[in-house]
Amino acid sequence: MSSKSKKVLVTGVAGFLGSHLSEQLVKLGHKVVGIDNMIGGYDDNVPENIEFHNVDCCDLNKIKSLMKDVNVVYHCAATAHEGLSVFSPYEITKNNYLASVSIFSAAVNEKVDRIIFCSSMARYGDQQTPFTEAMKPKPVDPYAISKVAAEEVLKNLCELNGIEWVIAIPHNIIGPRQKYDDPFRNVVSIMINRMLQGKAPIIYGDGNQTRCFSYIDDCLSCLIPMLDQKNLNRETVNIGPDEEFVTINKIAELCSNITGVNLNPIYKKDRPQEVKHATCSADKARELLNYKTKVTLSEGIKKTFEYIKTRGTRPFDYNINIEIDNELTPSTWKNKEI
Repeated sequence: MSSKSKKVLVTGVAGFLGSHLSEQLVKLGHKVVGIDNMIGGYDDNVPENIEFHNVDCCDLNKIKSLMKDVNVVYHCAATAHEGLSVFSPYEITKNNYLASVSIFSAAVNEKVDRIIFCSSMARYGDQQTPFTEAMKPKPVDPYAISKVAAEEVLKNLCELNGIEWVIAIPHNIIGPRQKYDDPFRNVVSIMINRMLQGKAPIIYGDGNQTRCFSYIDDCLSCLIPMLDQKNLNRETVNIGPDEEFVTINKIAELCSNITGVNLNPIYKKDRPQEVKHATCSADKARELLNYKTKVTLSEGIKKTFEYIKTRGTRPFDYNINIEIDNELTPSTWKNKEI
């Protein structure tokens, strides 16, 4: 593939990652076809100057019609609710596994040049950190299982049909346009939205879970070259910082400092199947993509705070039904405490 203008299909274009990615692709001169079913994004996230379609990824026939003459597919859409997947496995896996298979099937049918799939670091499960791409995935919840299964289908279909594939594994991404009224995911945005309403942050377990957080621009610096960089074909690449591991307790402290709302966290019992330590190595991204962290965690949280403050706080939207309601289900969700 050359670097000339391409027709690119991006899923999840009203979401956080998909909207930023599409905007950058348009600026680079590419034509973007964007699709989204609008259950996890905002109307005003959809970039201008793209061909937008409100369609579900599982609508295979419609997706096939939109795939005409597409060169490259970025599959960003996901119901990225890892913790909730233990209690709503049908909805989460349908919107991840089946939706992905639909996109891949349509793309292969139209003989696109390359498919870039945004997987999840949840694929690694509970292993020795930092996670490296050479590790065998060990998913521990339905969300992670659905992501790993989608990866395998992607490789299977692409290799059979001579189509290039790349699997991107972003860390926890933060920044403007992230859905901050979702009670099930996006810990930084949840905390900021609560704090701006004068409410204390909620933390599951002891708060000593370790994570890495990546600002959206740093993530895009790796995703954009995946469009056509030759040495990325058939590669799986972690995207995100590995020099700034942080606990959830520290995240609460940073959010408190930036918002100026200093309330003691409310601690709840551990969420079932939550991995204690989930941090990745970025060595491969540095080698193949010249990856470098340009936005610090504090800067990223500040930019996220400014976005939410400007846009205005929102009540949390419990728009996904809990399928398994028992003594293990977090009270924050079934009693709508967030």
